[in-house]
Amino acid sequence: MVPGGFAAGELGRYARHIMLHQIGGPGQRRLKAARVLVVGAGGLGSPALLYLAAAGVGCIGVIDDDTVDASNLQRQIIHTDQRVGMAKTASAAIAMRALNPWVVVRPYQQRLTEQNAAELFADYDLILDGSDNFDTRYLVNRVAVAQGLPLIAAAIAQWEGQISLYDPARGGPCYECVFPTRPAPGMVPSCAEAGVVSPLPGVIGALMALEAVKHIVGAGQGLRGRLMLFDGLYGESRMIAVAPRAGCAACAAKGLNEKG
Repeated sequence: MVPGGFAAGELGRYARHIMLHQIGGPGQRRLKAARVLVVGAGGLGSPALLYLAAAGVGCIGVIDDDTVDASNLQRQIIHTDQRVGMAKTASAAIAMRALNPWVVVRPYQQRLTEQNAAELFADYDLILDGSDNFDTRYLVNRVAVAQGLPLIAAAIAQWEGQISLYDPARGGPCYECVFPTRPAPGMVPSCAEAGVVSPLPGVIGALMALEAVKHIVGAGQGLRGRLMLFDGLYGESRMIAVAPRAGCAACAAKGLNEKG
């Protein structure tokens, strides 16, 4: 090992990070010490996981209970045709370890549930939610709130995506502050029902990884208190201010948004 806890083979790998004054050696050490859990190894999780590994995040967990299907390969770039039928977490782990052997990858081939979420989240200091259903999104938010963990959550549909950092423990809203009620059945069709353009999850998933890196190293302005909306069909993006909501069922009862 060389000073700073890096192996000799790592320094050249992260040279372009170390050149950035917003990251440098201290920031790269923070990335190496970070523990990030990604919920979902699908469209959003694929680019997020690859870029977290490439960036040198020291410990990356990924939870998903699905297997790789040929229909995934149009957009879920962490998987390959040769791994169709394999558990997505195992496939993702292969890709991340091949990209960066210096990171620790923890695959969890299971569904996130009320029974396992709290224990699982306790091992991490940042959560990325790339799930594709509202039950999981609300569960992830509630557990992250309960443990005071920042949550970067995103969603995509057809040509559009959105992303924010939900962090009521540090003054921002939680996911449920912004989306207090789930849409009625059929109002928000899934990608399987409505389709999704291939590069869109790459754009939004890469933004998830970018926001994670910024959060870990303390660079720039993150998305706490801001919701980014991206329209890939017309090449437009806009930012909406979001705030804690008084009476939020997820975080207000914990005294986290008393100023909301």
